[in-house]
Amino acid sequence: MSPSKTDLRLARKRRIRARIRGTKDRPRLSVYRSLTGMTVQLIDDNAGRTLLAASTREAKAKLTKEGAKKLGALVAKKAKEAKIPSIVFDRNGYKYHGRIQALADAAREGGLQF
Repeated sequence: MSPSKTDLRLARKRRIRARIRGTKDRPRLSVYRSLTGMTVQLIDDNAGRTLLAASTREAKAKLTKEGAKKLGALVAKKAKEAKIPSIVFDRNGYKYHGRIQALADAAREGGLQF
C-alpha cells in the first residue's frame, strides 16, 4: 500500500521543520491550508507559543488566490502592529505555488521581510 497524499506532505513537513526555527525576534510564519480555509500563525518556537494568528474567515476572504492575498496583507498588518519586521516562512510541506505563493507575496508587499 502506497502512502497517501497527507502522509507524503507530513513527511515533507518534518524535513522542513528539522531546519526551520522561529524566535521571538524572527518568528516562524506557519501556513495551514484546508478544503474550507487557510490559517497562518506567527510562532515563537523557543517559548512554544503563538504570537498572532489570522485566517481567511477573519479576513472575510474566499479560498482563492485573491483570498490568500487578502490573508497575506492582513497578517503583515498584524505583524507590523506587533512590531515584528521579519519572519521565517514555513510552507508546511505544501508546494510553493498558487495560494501559498500568493500569500507569501502579499505578506512581502505588506512589509514583512523573509
